[in-house]
Amino acid sequence: MPPLIVSIALLSLSNVFMTFAWYAHLKDMKSKPWIIAALFSWGIALFEYLLQVPANRIGSQTMNLPQLKILQEVITLTVFVPFVLLYMKQPLKWDYLWAAMCMCGAVYFIFRK
Repeated sequence: MPPLIVSIALLSLSNVFMTFAWYAHLKDMKSKPWIIAALFSWGIALFEYLLQVPANRIGSQTMNLPQLKILQEVITLTVFVPFVLLYMKQPLKWDYLWAAMCMCGAVYFIFRK
């Protein structure tokens, strides 16, 4: 499989873990002390790093660092919006579309020759 595809797949899975580590405690652990939420999140983040580190190493074979970072940000937004809508049950906003359009512009500029 091409390194770009492997990197995208691993970064996508990594972002699922990252999003839950960073934000799920806001819904599920509001009544718990912050240290419990932090330790729980840290446990989830371990899996994120186990995917993210190889994803970046593989991705760096075919992309430069700015390209890898912009790709990461696009994947983050792609994972975050469904998380907000489906898991956190927050309403869809036009701002998500505008943010996505800005990210598309960032991808264009960072990957153009």
